[in-house]
Amino acid sequence: MTMMVSRRALLGGFALGGAGLMLPGAALAWKADGGAAYPATAAFIEGFVDRRELAGTLAAIGKGQGALDVFGAGTQAMDSARAVDGDTIWRLYSMTKPVTGIAAMILIEDGKLKLDQPIADILPAFAKMKVQNTPDGSLTDVRDAKTLITVRHLLTHTAGLGYGIVQKGPLRDAYNEQGILGGQVSRLPIPGLPASKPAPSLAEFADRLAKLPLVHEPGTQWSYSVGLDLLGRVIEVVSGQPFDLFLKTRLFDPLGMKSTGFQVAAADVGRLSTNYAPFGGALLPIDPATSSIYLDKPPIPYGGGGLVSTARDYDRFLAMLLGEGETDGVRILKPETARLAMSNLLPAGASTKNSFVEGEGFGAGGRVSLPTSPTGEGVFGWGGAAGTIGFVDRKRGCRVGGYAQYMPAEALPFQRDFGKNFYKDVMA
Repeated sequence: MTMMVSRRALLGGFALGGAGLMLPGAALAWKADGGAAYPATAAFIEGFVDRRELAGTLAAIGKGQGALDVFGAGTQAMDSARAVDGDTIWRLYSMTKPVTGIAAMILIEDGKLKLDQPIADILPAFAKMKVQNTPDGSLTDVRDAKTLITVRHLLTHTAGLGYGIVQKGPLRDAYNEQGILGGQVSRLPIPGLPASKPAPSLAEFADRLAKLPLVHEPGTQWSYSVGLDLLGRVIEVVSGQPFDLFLKTRLFDPLGMKSTGFQVAAADVGRLSTNYAPFGGALLPIDPATSSIYLDKPPIPYGGGGLVSTARDYDRFLAMLLGEGETDGVRILKPETARLAMSNLLPAGASTKNSFVEGEGFGAGGRVSLPTSPTGEGVFGWGGAAGTIGFVDRKRGCRVGGYAQYMPAEALPFQRDFGKNFYKDVMA
């Protein structure tokens, strides 16, 4: 049998809205009872372990700036006896995007960037972009772009850029050939994912990207893209620091996020979960912890999908957002900047039709709920390709994280239905 991972495997999403897999009994090794305050959420996440669908699941929920409630079930891997907990390391994939978005907002607050500044001011190669006359069509049937790509466009997936995991045809092939990737999955070849050699640096990534046409006219269409990865290059040029070092010095170190980064240290491999693909009644390990691709330094710090973190660490980031830029006396952003980051930043007239944020807003790297959303306004967050989800609900004063490791995320309803069960508890 051949396992196929769809191009959606690297898509991160945020939904508020199964397969019966037979797994070894090791997954049933542990259950935490800290979810008494969230019975629907606890039953939901534990069910995946009880039904032997996932090795381990975790929820991390906090109210206001209060203590974090962490509860879950199972172990870090099917062949591990170590229970998942608040210090387990997870592959965040696209939950990296809001982090990159906030990094850009730091520079906007510093006066080194402007929200509607053309990125050609910083990266001149993007001054004269071409747009495909037919999206995903010919690479030579193109027209001149009428609008310059701005920082706002990169933050909100409205730059017109593509994604190798979304596009089809010649543009997808060109992205793969040029190593314009959105992240990494495994050392192993995986059917359905291209065997591409990534660009060797963010600078080269940006230069190669600038030579390819856009899928859409900038500012007109929400289209999931490598925009946040390109924003990482903008950040390092403007800040004068490598992108990963900027995140460490301006976000991770001040917030005490000691287990967050683009690589897992050898000393921490014992806390790293294994990533799986549900297939044919079993979980196939596609990135075992002990030989994970995340043990090596990646060629690029992917701002759109490269971080690993723990539930406790990512909650520090969420607590800062919920505190409008501050948590535990550490201020990252001014309140007005934090509120701006979590507001609907979509350009006027940009369409979300037929996208998976249709009818919603989008802020600095994350989905923004609107008054017409099921939750009402006030929710900001995003999810990752391996089943993780993280968001803040400013209206209700909650910060929420859900963690599992399986790809593609739509193979099981963990990510899709996690928010629904959390809101059952909140609304009860």
